[in-house]
Amino acid sequence: MERTSTPDAEAARRLGLARARRWWVSGRRVRSIERATSFVNDVGFALLFPTPRVLAPSLWEAVTGEDVDPFEAGMGTDEQKVWTWKDELPRRGFAWYGAFIAGRGSFLSPALLAALYPGEGTIHDHEALPVSETAHEIARALDEEPVPSAVLRALIGDRNRYQRGVAELQRRLLVTTAGVHENRAGWPSAVLELTCRRFDVGGGYDPSFATEYFIDTLLQVTPADLARAFGWPLVTARARLDELVDTGRARSDGASYLTRPDDGAG
Repeated sequence: MERTSTPDAEAARRLGLARARRWWVSGRRVRSIERATSFVNDVGFALLFPTPRVLAPSLWEAVTGEDVDPFEAGMGTDEQKVWTWKDELPRRGFAWYGAFIAGRGSFLSPALLAALYPGEGTIHDHEALPVSETAHEIARALDEEPVPSAVLRALIGDRNRYQRGVAELQRRLLVTTAGVHENRAGWPSAVLELTCRRFDVGGGYDPSFATEYFIDTLLQVTPADLARAFGWPLVTARARLDELVDTGRARSDGASYLTRPDDGAG
């Protein structure tokens, strides 16, 4: 008996194809750091590696295409490439990198970073935000210059406390990675830097722009998707999506929010 697609299945298929195009999964592969920069600037935000629990584009899939598992055969050429770029892109000021999108390692374009950055763009921005004393201590240690993570861990004196402090700072976009430091023994250490010294941020907070960028990249979203990605309360995420609908910059089908009709989604 011939099977026919249901309307819901067909809509899901079309959305999947549209996202593959939007997220650079289909089409020409990313093979250079310059093209990786173009990718991040286009999508606005991307995970380093994909995860089924987070709806977002990833640099890995832009490099390899779909259905290729990272590290399946160890540290291959593509793994080495994206692992290097996660340090080089922020070091060169091409893209912010840290644990942000749903708490995962992720890139932000300079434009989206500026719209989400919560401070005034000074080395003291952390003082006005509700973070732990450990996070404040790490931020103060970065006042003068970038510092290798191994040095910061030693300063804090406890690995778990250090990791939680860095996660707080990165979730608030106050700290980015900025290259690596070669150690005398063992693996290199990531170098941490205050975001405000590496990127042009401060005074440009624009959650409406960030929300519109989010829909433009994901094509169809729910308030929970937005809240999880940017760390906003669910009620705030819903209000910002509704604002876009009210101003004609998005549309809603009752259950989700979509790009404008003339954007070709849905």
